[in-house]
Amino acid sequence: MKPQQVLGIEKLVTKRLILMPYTTQICENLLHDNYTDLAKIGLKAGKGWPDADVIETLPKIINNLAQVKAPTGFESWMIIKKDTLEIIGDAGFKGFNQEQENADIGYGIIAAERRQGYAIEAVEALVNWAFSDKKTKEITAKCLPDNLSSVGLLQKLNFSLIKQDDEMIYWSLTP
Repeated sequence: MKPQQVLGIEKLVTKRLILMPYTTQICENLLHDNYTDLAKIGLKAGKGWPDADVIETLPKIINNLAQVKAPTGFESWMIIKKDTLEIIGDAGFKGFNQEQENADIGYGIIAAERRQGYAIEAVEALVNWAFSDKKTKEITAKCLPDNLSSVGLLQKLNFSLIKQDDEMIYWSLTP
């Protein structure tokens, strides 16, 4: 089994966004409505952040981070608007599958900031980052069949539809 590589960067920057990895401490503090760590680094909550989806996901992020010594990049990232330093969502991976050399990606934007292209900008940055070191051979995703925004996002980023059942659509992207 290959050793996990520690993330060599603190953030990813796009035209309008900054992506920063969650830490265990930030996640645990958010679960207790404590935003002091975020304030110390100049970040603030966007309107409606964290929403119910983020709160539900935080224990999973903490669990993923417990599997590694430090963030590797294949965990979750906060999506931050560059101009206001407001956190408006998250995107990231559910770990890296060493055997299959792949990672499953997910994303979410708070309601007040949807339909402005932030999700596609963030996901594209993470996809490019994941494929940049050549160890990632595939990125997978899944979404609900009636989530037309996610379907459109994945299609725009050239993900291929692998299969669909009554509950989910499954996608794959290779470099």
